[in-house]
Amino acid sequence: MRLLTNPADATASHSKLALSLASTPEEVREVQRLRYKVFIESMNLSALANPEGLDKDEFDTYCDHLIVRDSKTLSVVGTYRVMSPHAARRMGKFYSEQEFDLSRLDNLRNAITEAGRACIHPDYRSGGVIMLLWAGIAAYMRKERCDYLMGCASVSLADGGHNAAALYHAFQENNMAPPDYRVTPHLPFPIAEREAGHQPQIPPLLRGYLRSGAWVCGEPAWDPDFHSADFFLLLPLAKLDSRYAKHYLKETRPA
Repeated sequence: MRLLTNPADATASHSKLALSLASTPEEVREVQRLRYKVFIESMNLSALANPEGLDKDEFDTYCDHLIVRDSKTLSVVGTYRVMSPHAARRMGKFYSEQEFDLSRLDNLRNAITEAGRACIHPDYRSGGVIMLLWAGIAAYMRKERCDYLMGCASVSLADGGHNAAALYHAFQENNMAPPDYRVTPHLPFPIAEREAGHQPQIPPLLRGYLRSGAWVCGEPAWDPDFHSADFFLLLPLAKLDSRYAKHYLKETRPA
């Protein structure tokens, strides 16, 4: 299966962009190479360096991989990993369950798509690629008949964690999930042990989730491997902001 967009709607400055799902092992390796450059090389995570130059894990085999290519160069310039309920059952868990206790969401498991490993080449971060990836997720959810999107948004701890803590304390009541949808991190990030008065800066991915109507489902988890605080987010499609629904739900169609 491929997810297609009208090329006229997928233009980024000088290039046309094309959206698809990875359908071969080589396409998955292209995704893993891009993730390695963005997540490991650019962040100087030497502990995760490997001679293959690939960012990969056991979930890659079970998940689907959205790809955005520059139609002129055919290079992969953006990707998002998506996991259907069926794939999670085969795997035995969602990726987020490595960081969070999701037991309060058990009744939603057959209606959830998980998205993660969002990655965009530094030269293509003007907005076109992420919009195309989100439209692809919407099409994927329609195909899988899912009513909820979940995933994690990472906040760097390069500043000692002050921004991550300030972000959590700055969330408004309408940003937080109802109690029935709260999750618990296995390794909590210590949000109370940071300086007061820090002005929070919202990373683009987290901002995109919040603007779309996603809930923050509790305190962040601490990911020591990627040196980040990870916020778990849940977006019910029924809550999707009308502006975003109009855009995403009409941009793509399954083929």
